[in-house]
Amino acid sequence: MSSAKRTGGGAPAPHVADSHDLIRVHGARENNLKDVSIEIPKRRLTVFTGVSGSGKSSLVFNTIAAESQRLINETYSAFVQGFMPTLARPEVDVLEGLTTAIIVDQQRMGADPRSTVGTATDVNAMLRILFSRLGEPHIGPPSAYSFNTASVRASGAITVERGNKKAVKATYERTGGMCTRCEGRGSVSDIDLTQLYDDSKSLAEGAFTIPGWKSDSQWTVQVYAQSGFVDPDKPIREYTEKQLRDFLYGEPVKVKVNGVNLTYEGLIPKIQKSFLSKDKEAMQPHIRAFVERAVTFTVCPECDGTRLSEGARSSKIGKISIADACAMEIRDLADWVRDLDEPSVAPLLGALRDALDSFVEIGLGYLSLDRPAGTLSGGEAQRVKMIRHLGSSLTDTTYVFDEPTIGLHSHDIQRMNDLLLRLRDKGNTVLVVEHKPEAIAIADHVVDLGPGAGTAGGTVCFEGTVEELRAGDTVTGRHLDDRAALKDTVRASTGALEIRGATTHNLQDVDVDVPLGVLCVVTGVAGSGKSSLIHGSVPAGADVVSVDQSPIKGSRRSNPATYTGLLEPIRKAFAKANGVKPALFSANSEGACPTCNGAGVIYTDLAMMAGVAAPCEDCEGKRFQPAVLEYRFGGRDISEVLAMSVAQAEEFFGSGEARTPAAHKILERLADVGLGYLTLGQPLTTLSGGERQRLKLATHMGDKGGVYVLDEPTTGLHLADVEQLLGLLDRLVDAGKSVIVIEHHQAVMAHADWIIDLGPGAGHDGGRVVFEGTPADLVADRSTLTGEHLAAYVGA
Repeated sequence: MSSAKRTGGGAPAPHVADSHDLIRVHGARENNLKDVSIEIPKRRLTVFTGVSGSGKSSLVFNTIAAESQRLINETYSAFVQGFMPTLARPEVDVLEGLTTAIIVDQQRMGADPRSTVGTATDVNAMLRILFSRLGEPHIGPPSAYSFNTASVRASGAITVERGNKKAVKATYERTGGMCTRCEGRGSVSDIDLTQLYDDSKSLAEGAFTIPGWKSDSQWTVQVYAQSGFVDPDKPIREYTEKQLRDFLYGEPVKVKVNGVNLTYEGLIPKIQKSFLSKDKEAMQPHIRAFVERAVTFTVCPECDGTRLSEGARSSKIGKISIADACAMEIRDLADWVRDLDEPSVAPLLGALRDALDSFVEIGLGYLSLDRPAGTLSGGEAQRVKMIRHLGSSLTDTTYVFDEPTIGLHSHDIQRMNDLLLRLRDKGNTVLVVEHKPEAIAIADHVVDLGPGAGTAGGTVCFEGTVEELRAGDTVTGRHLDDRAALKDTVRASTGALEIRGATTHNLQDVDVDVPLGVLCVVTGVAGSGKSSLIHGSVPAGADVVSVDQSPIKGSRRSNPATYTGLLEPIRKAFAKANGVKPALFSANSEGACPTCNGAGVIYTDLAMMAGVAAPCEDCEGKRFQPAVLEYRFGGRDISEVLAMSVAQAEEFFGSGEARTPAAHKILERLADVGLGYLTLGQPLTTLSGGERQRLKLATHMGDKGGVYVLDEPTTGLHLADVEQLLGLLDRLVDAGKSVIVIEHHQAVMAHADWIIDLGPGAGHDGGRVVFEGTPADLVADRSTLTGEHLAAYVGA
């Protein structure tokens, strides 16, 4: 029986269960949030706005979504929770009205070489079953079509412990689809020996050309020279076949060098362990340059890059093998699957069709299933994650999106908006963190955080409708209708970078001249070939600085000071002023507090429950030994310097007794990209996506290069910050640099000196240059999708 009662013979009173139509947050204090209290309507689309670093992600992801996930995890048994990530309760007083949260964020998919679009979305699993049932000739179960499964054969005796124990002869066999040469990676690495040594010299004459390998005193070189396997005075080109084999591929063996026992092993395995097993991003620039010179990755000659064994490639449905199916564009594959009519696998074909159609619907029909997952942009990765939710029958769920329009052309944003509205109309609560005006426009409810970033943010400045936001006096409200005007005059190029016959991915033999000495913007719909053209034809090298969208690698010990190299001149300045070693001023080295090892906090692991982090009582969270904090520079100790914001530190190191030009230069670059509010010692793990992108840009601005290639630098930037970015790009060009920007933001296009537009569509419908010229010509021409949207943007 319902608890609703009729009042005065009229309509029944609403059921008490229908009164829970708000998500209530009281006293949220995660990261920089300042005791935020807010009520969010359920079954509506709420957009969270504010400058980068204002606390949007802290409220939506780290508070609302995190608590929802934690509560769901607590419904599992303690045994199951032991295998799940442990989540701490967010810093918040009260959270009411939460529903199950499904998070669709911008975290890049794993860069594992064996992870592809097909494996990440489970489409490959369905294809493997399909081929194992219908493929001719039949080669085995689904694992026979998997490039992650190796073939295994074994035979021997096993003991069966049943009644009388007795040994029984047994054989075991499993058919896998992995190519044995590349082990399912699709490419093989090749080391260029000419980059390792000069074969006209002997080891005694310094044949090695590897950074840091000196012939006279370096232990590693001495091991080779005194191993007894080769003659140190004979030029390498005169080695016998056996000597060369021992020199290059020798197994590890103990040898005596100057009375010390050391391990000798061949040069190739030594290089692989010393250099190739390390993260390239973390290497010093000269070491990274050496690795890029010495190691080349080529397509596996045995499987031709398909990753699959010959058996898996030979089994076909019609004339199509599983390798052919994975190489097709997904929209073409969807058509092929639709034409298959086989009642015995009808449920499988139905599920496969739905999954492939979801790719096309979401605007990713131009991808192929064999595309490595690590090569997807942040926006593409987020949309791939959306696919499994599109056909879901779940309702009353909270969907949380992190800038879903990233990487989308204005033409595609409408399609994304339709998908978000569809999720809402099914009775779900949709929470979106967003900067684009086109995406903010569809919101039922807007929450604007700010007013500034970092410590200047963390409060709710506005709640209401989009129209009320426009009329409101917040940073977002004031900039919502900002429109960059076309420039009256454009700079003349000082030269051209000639690209001829570009065929990377979907490029169709493209010839184009990229002007130098100006701001050149490369545009086009997602998947039209922009990144393929620029990153494929303008590789990062001696004169090219490339700032892409790959994520910053760093632990909670990393901070802006360590990542940018700023800590190095600061440590040296402290050491020189106090007459001690620089290592004392590193929380990861000799100066670290011994109790917390320089972390500033003590972590207690509580198995399946959330771990607890408590400030270290000995150093009070300062991370350094008390003795180190007695050393001062400019009246401050090292912990006080790391607690400064970039703006304060720029002033501190810019003049007076603390003047340090090397540190001041790096701080200027951080301020230039709009990160003046960050504290020097803030852990990288607490930075937002936009802040990390700009931190990377600031770091690379110090590189000595004539050409800067930027991949969507407006990612994660508020409308107000885009203006500052345009000023920065202008300063780079005025300083004599050439700037090439891959971008969808119309403000950047309008500000360009030259535009190269690719298209007309995505995948095999793109890959051609459809326009070259000034922004004004593009607007006047209106012959491309980009031209139409830019004309509407500038009001032409």
